[in-house]
Amino acid sequence: MKRIYKQWLVLTVMMLCSTWAYAQFTATGKVTDTNGEALIGVNVVVRGTGLGTITDINGAFRLEVPTDPATLEFTYIGYGSTSAEVSSSNSEVTIELADDVQQLDEIVVTGLGTSVKRSNLANSVASIQAKELTGITTQSTMDGALYGKFKGADIRSTSGAPGGGMSIRLRGVTSVFGDQQPLFIVDGVYVDNSSISLGTNIVTEAAGGGNAATNQDDASNRIADIDPEDIENIEILKGASAAAIYGSRAAGGVVIITTKRGRSGKTRVTVNQTVGLRRPISLLGNRGWDSQKVNDVFGPADAALFNQNGDLDYEAQLFDNTRIQNTSRISASGGNEKTDFFVGFTYKDENGLVENTGYEKGSLRLNVGHRFNDVLDIYVTNNFINSTADRGLFNNGNTNTTVGYALAFTKPWVDLSPNENGVYPANPEVGSNVLETVNLITNRENVNRNIQSLTANVNLIRQENNSLKLTLQGGYDQYTLRTTGLFPQQLSFFRNPGTLGGVSISGTTINTNYNLQSILVHTFYTSSGVSFRSQLGLFLQDFDQNTVITTATGLNGSQTNVDQATNVLTEQNREPQTDKGAFFQEEINFNDKIIATVGIRGDKSTNNGDAQKVYYYPKANLAANLHLFDFWGSSFITQLKPRIAYGQSGRFANFPDRFTVLNGTVIGGTNGVFTDNLLGNENVEPEQQSELEMGLDFSFLDNRINVDATYYIKEIDDLLLRVGVPQSTGFTQQVLNAGALQNKGIEIGINALLVDKQNFKWNATLNWWRNRSEITRLDVPAFNIGGFAASLGQYRIEEGKSATQIVGTYDPADCNNCDPDGDGFTVYGDAQSDFDMSWLNTLEINNFEFSMLWHWKSGGDGINLSTLLYDLGGLTWDYDDVTLDPSGALSNGDYRIDRFLSGSAGPWIEDAGYLRMREVGLYYNIPKGFINDDIKVRVGFSGRNLINIFNYNSYDPEVSNFGNNVLANAVEVTPYPSSKFYNFNLRINL
Repeated sequence: MKRIYKQWLVLTVMMLCSTWAYAQFTATGKVTDTNGEALIGVNVVVRGTGLGTITDINGAFRLEVPTDPATLEFTYIGYGSTSAEVSSSNSEVTIELADDVQQLDEIVVTGLGTSVKRSNLANSVASIQAKELTGITTQSTMDGALYGKFKGADIRSTSGAPGGGMSIRLRGVTSVFGDQQPLFIVDGVYVDNSSISLGTNIVTEAAGGGNAATNQDDASNRIADIDPEDIENIEILKGASAAAIYGSRAAGGVVIITTKRGRSGKTRVTVNQTVGLRRPISLLGNRGWDSQKVNDVFGPADAALFNQNGDLDYEAQLFDNTRIQNTSRISASGGNEKTDFFVGFTYKDENGLVENTGYEKGSLRLNVGHRFNDVLDIYVTNNFINSTADRGLFNNGNTNTTVGYALAFTKPWVDLSPNENGVYPANPEVGSNVLETVNLITNRENVNRNIQSLTANVNLIRQENNSLKLTLQGGYDQYTLRTTGLFPQQLSFFRNPGTLGGVSISGTTINTNYNLQSILVHTFYTSSGVSFRSQLGLFLQDFDQNTVITTATGLNGSQTNVDQATNVLTEQNREPQTDKGAFFQEEINFNDKIIATVGIRGDKSTNNGDAQKVYYYPKANLAANLHLFDFWGSSFITQLKPRIAYGQSGRFANFPDRFTVLNGTVIGGTNGVFTDNLLGNENVEPEQQSELEMGLDFSFLDNRINVDATYYIKEIDDLLLRVGVPQSTGFTQQVLNAGALQNKGIEIGINALLVDKQNFKWNATLNWWRNRSEITRLDVPAFNIGGFAASLGQYRIEEGKSATQIVGTYDPADCNNCDPDGDGFTVYGDAQSDFDMSWLNTLEINNFEFSMLWHWKSGGDGINLSTLLYDLGGLTWDYDDVTLDPSGALSNGDYRIDRFLSGSAGPWIEDAGYLRMREVGLYYNIPKGFINDDIKVRVGFSGRNLINIFNYNSYDPEVSNFGNNVLANAVEVTPYPSSKFYNFNLRINL
């Protein structure tokens, strides 16, 4: 042991001596911005070596340079990079860094332990900075803040209820029964984004109709817990060619979130206050009732009630409200050359459109970094979140008890107001009184969450042309979700014998994730200008989710405890998973002219049929900056980079797929078990994804205009499908790897600095993207999925067809060739949009800032079953219009019902495209010195969803009855209406 220690000591001394021997002179200098203010923490590196430093509190640096002369490179987040020649006779320099408006020098993550300049990137990686995320307007949730801000995404709000509920799909469909969501990583922590059932199905029986899915209860998703105000930047790896290094959890893409950290220098304190108003995007209205129309449609008894009560307009009572929103934020950051810190606290209080709904959240973050010496530095992040979301009772409900469902059949002249004792009358037409439901029920989510990470960097070797760094990283994500559902006995739909007699639902989910990884990064520089960067790593990821839902029925009077009831049922669902593996990546860079990367990752998981089998995911990419070669002579085109990338990633099987589930029961008074209808598959394997991406990036007019174009082909093989098995086995289904699908897409982005003057700057970004999917192999017969019945519209998985096609039954009299396949269905549309386009403009005029973001989704169909329900109730807002029947004989309502009775699903499938002004903001920066030289004040107005143009015949074409984790996320059943927001903002920098 002593011998080894002595050898290590001698080796260390030799390395240090070699470094000293090569040091020829000391370079010094200062780095400022264009206003002459010192920049702290700028990276200063000797080109072609691993030697470098950072600027101090005064923007100054001091660096030992091994060769004479040499080139120093200066890089800083948010600023364009630059370089300067130094020598022993000219060793002092002054550097000025300009804003990196076009972001060509932006640093982008390319591996688990490395990053690269965007100008050298071989993949299309979207990057969103804090200014883009929350700088235009205050955001309710982090995922909602991503709307329209990058190419290749299908983002939709699954509910208008406060507290979130979002679906994010990157580059098309990546599974049929699996989770479509990307992997979210926050400061190195693999965070959970589950959408967990609230347990209200016992009241609504939503899963008892044509679709047995239990995710119809409007639950939020957990990435909504992350405070967008904490985020410094987000990087989105949209496909396998970029996300391959993340392996079997990256089939849906990867979203890498980096939160804010402090910088050396004076402590900075920022206070933000936003007060806003929430209004409905649109109201549907009614048929324009008068006494005669009521009599003609419903008869004299209803006409008499109408004459007595008038039009009570329950839609307006429930939804046509203006609610106050409040977001308060305080943060502080600072540090010195050794230690930096960032602390931030946000309190958010959002009232919902509907009475007794809303969202309240407190988020506290503390990030601390410390540099012990040139060998060791650590960085620790801590985030604690507490939130409460009152969701109301919306979406599908086969007992007519959800608010939207009941409203579809509630005649607006029936008085539902409580009497003098506060007792609500029963609704004679429907299963529930909507006013009573809103005022008496509780449907709440409460979250306590703790997210922590620790990163330690150990510089093992740091020489002129050779460096070796060890990165150790650990992440921890633990939350407790408590759901509370209270449906008191006094509700009118519980008053009759034989009903549930009141319901109390208590749910608890404890979710614990942790991940550990160690990475060795070796960098080697050659005298020929070629550099090699190698990384080798090991990782361990453990996930454990335990949900217990206790449901009590037959409540005892006004008691709400689950133990004060006639019947108590407890259900538990546990999903443990452990993943292990390793990865390797090699990056080769020839003077930034040619950049190549190859790598491979190997994963194994307890979710696989064979938990010890390792699945491998390779990657390779190549980019060439042609404008840097000597033969390039164009002064007009200042950047030209063709690129190509290939990679593979995967998706593990779901936890229950390999097991045959046993359910508890009582047999003859004795406890027992019986098997579920799903037969476990001990040979189940992950879904395998491969992607080829080709692109071209070019800039002209001195990089004032930048264009990037990408074409990709993404193949998903070994699709996990639920396949029918002979009932003689005692089961009905089994999960098999039994199919394949393909996505092809185009993404084009244009960023232009249109005006760049001292008192006027105008930057515009235009993004355009489209995707097409196809089921390329299906080892089982074609089948329908999503929706409720073919007569109402469903998705159909069929070889050779789009994975998001919408089909349904039809009337043979409608056409001669509606069903060329002879399967009884015709294709009515496709949920995939024809294309998406977003347009962001940012203008700075003197002290004013103006930003506006538009989003155009062209085409893409949705299944609108809200209209069906209102038609059946005779209450649809456009029932009397005559715009649908080609003959002009039938009103819209009569025509839709006639087509439905004739066997056609067509009336419920609509164009779900839209044009939306996602965000707009106008701010004024009060001149420095107006209040105090040390205080900066910014005031302004902002809004979200203020202009919404669509022909979709309901509140919003984006919502979904089935939550955020399914393929069929374009099915609507009486959702919580969406909102627009008007915000007044104040920010003070101290």
